[in-house]
Amino acid sequence: MATLNGVYWWQTGPVRVCVVGAGAIGGLMAVRLAAAGVPVSVVARGEHLAAIRHHGLRLVEADGGELVANDLLASNDFAALGPHDVVILALKAHQIPAVADRLGHLYGADTVVVPVQNGIGWWYFERHGGPYDGRRLRTLDPGGVLAAAVPAARIVGCIAYPAAEKVGPGVIRHVEGDRFPVGELDGSRSERAAAVAARLGAAGFTSRVLTDIRSHVWVKAWGNLAFNPISALTGATLAQICRNEDTRELAAAMMNEAAEIARRLGVRLRVTVEQRIAGAEKVGEHKTSMLQDAEAGHPLEVDPLVGVFVELGELTEVRTPTISTVYALAKLLNRRLQAAASG
Repeated sequence: MATLNGVYWWQTGPVRVCVVGAGAIGGLMAVRLAAAGVPVSVVARGEHLAAIRHHGLRLVEADGGELVANDLLASNDFAALGPHDVVILALKAHQIPAVADRLGHLYGADTVVVPVQNGIGWWYFERHGGPYDGRRLRTLDPGGVLAAAVPAARIVGCIAYPAAEKVGPGVIRHVEGDRFPVGELDGSRSERAAAVAARLGAAGFTSRVLTDIRSHVWVKAWGNLAFNPISALTGATLAQICRNEDTRELAAAMMNEAAEIARRLGVRLRVTVEQRIAGAEKVGEHKTSMLQDAEAGHPLEVDPLVGVFVELGELTEVRTPTISTVYALAKLLNRRLQAAASG
């Protein structure tokens, strides 16, 4: 990637970060980074933006402690914020196309974009190097809008493991977890990925540079695939899903279908289905992000979390009857929620 002055930001130390989407995960990252002394801007809107401007962005930690970031530059105007060194793209996947044409206002010559969406990223096959290198996932980026707005060369992948909730305008609650591993899409160990990990580490997160980020993406997406739609359809928390025999078996069936897709893509899953389910159960009475959206009447992340696995099943010739059934139910729920919201 070219630079204007011959020196990259990751070689000089200071860094300006813009968090696009200061919701649950984005808000958690913004407050912690600001508390660590990083100049942070946030893109927000509506009552949430007004609250941040007037009272700062408040983070209620899992132990009950609080942090308030009072010096955030908050706006819904990308052009007014201008170029940054790092752009953390924390919007939900289905929200990104609406702002894609404005993301360029945040880019400088060597700006790095760090997507933290749930599920499989639209960038999954970018710089992949395998037989599907550069293949566009139509479920996630049907018109190529995201690929055009976020060039693959700018991306440092990231997996957001923490659980958090936006509990009100200007208020984020951290439920549990602190891991944000990062990695280059081509598997290299770069200075810029190390610099992103270092900033996240200084903000109190656990972050390391991965050389096989896709296998780690799968472990997180594997759980989202099953737990999010089941949670939204039933209203159950993670613990309730895992402790109920029928829904536990349903989640396992979905994950086993996805595991075969992963195998055919050459992905090595580092945990078993039962270990992944046990990990979710330990999180406790947490509402998944899809359930939170369903209860709020917001659009659901159906395609990035579920639909993409149907597409990947077709690509790898893996039958996905359980995933496809749950996908159909989740799509219907999503249509009903959107119809209610517009009516």
